[in-house]
Amino acid sequence: MTYRRTSYAVWEITLKCNLACSHCGSRAGNARTKELSTEEALDLVKQMAEVGIKEVTLIGGEAFLRPDWLEIAKAIDRAGMRCGMTTGGYGISLETARKMKEAGIRTVSVSIDGLEETHDRLRGRKGSWKYAFKTMSHLREAGIAFGCNTQINRLSAPEFPSIYEHIRDAGAVAWQIQLTVPMGNAADNADILLQPYELLDIYPMIARVARRAYREGVQVQPGNNIGYYGPYERLLRGRGKEHEWAFWQGCAAGLSTLGIEADGAIKGCPSLPTTAYTGGNIRDRSLQDIIENTEELRLNLGAGTPEGTKHLWGFCKTCEFAELCRGGCSWTAHVFFDRRGNNPYCHHRAIVHAEQGLRERVIPKVKATGLPFDNGEFELIVEPIDAPKPENEPLQFSSDRIFWSESWEQEPEVTYSLAG
Repeated sequence: MTYRRTSYAVWEITLKCNLACSHCGSRAGNARTKELSTEEALDLVKQMAEVGIKEVTLIGGEAFLRPDWLEIAKAIDRAGMRCGMTTGGYGISLETARKMKEAGIRTVSVSIDGLEETHDRLRGRKGSWKYAFKTMSHLREAGIAFGCNTQINRLSAPEFPSIYEHIRDAGAVAWQIQLTVPMGNAADNADILLQPYELLDIYPMIARVARRAYREGVQVQPGNNIGYYGPYERLLRGRGKEHEWAFWQGCAAGLSTLGIEADGAIKGCPSLPTTAYTGGNIRDRSLQDIIENTEELRLNLGAGTPEGTKHLWGFCKTCEFAELCRGGCSWTAHVFFDRRGNNPYCHHRAIVHAEQGLRERVIPKVKATGLPFDNGEFELIVEPIDAPKPENEPLQFSSDRIFWSESWEQEPEVTYSLAG
């Protein structure tokens, strides 16, 4: 049956949060009005199992600030679905970690967005970096496997190699990375966003770190806005084991993934803007009905057919990888231009422009509204690659800003063939 196309759900069980991140897409802080009751949440767990969801990741806000969060986790585990959690890590004691283990939470991802000063600045709370690592030690003692997730932007990028060394030493087994994009609070702080041409310096750094991480037992997991057919595509998408099918194969929103907001709104991906991509609410319709019949969750069903590329425009419409890629991450493209189908955060695209003596920049044009999961709109500028860079951007990123400790001296740079 068509509704069984989904297998993985990310569930925001509350928008309440104890941090104030300047790059938070959901503008978390206070709980949503009319968040699901315990009874409604447990019924949703049942519905997820019925439609074929195999794994559920609990997020916030901060998930553990919802009083019944462990009851929800237990229900997910009892329903035969794998329960994980993503957390800012501020406030998880050893006792809480042990309760998480008992509730059936099998894996946890802790957000680390820089070294101490940068992390605390981005997360809006002094001491959040130290507590995140304390949380990791508690998870380790409780016997819960954990990894980390990191937003790459102009503040965190220079510290990327050092971030890896810290999370490796803390015992992380996986590391999910993604580029910060202008959704929610990040739309109001565009100065921290990488410019598309800066990807030319970002990816050699990521590849060098990833190769070492794979060798040292940490699985680098590229997020949906990482890569796209550049020279390190197979290294990253193959998670260290390059093979024929290790390349980006298009947005999976509504195909294998599902996003659930704390008030019951259903999207094809947790990151997608609420207004444009909500298919319905479980208070009004069953989960099966929303997945099976709403257009907002069927946006990718044309993959592999001419319908699958109709939404493309700009560079992405002309790209040789258009049918495979379908414009990269829908979330990333939409929050830049208020519509999907033309993704400026693409390594292949940056390389093509550089070979033509060009570079792309994005500058804010329309402000975001101030709601959770909102976006504004940016103007795309194509200019000569040697044009003077704006003088009012003190956070500009380049390879000479990366800090490499002495431990990297024997780690050579890497080169790989283009995918395809």
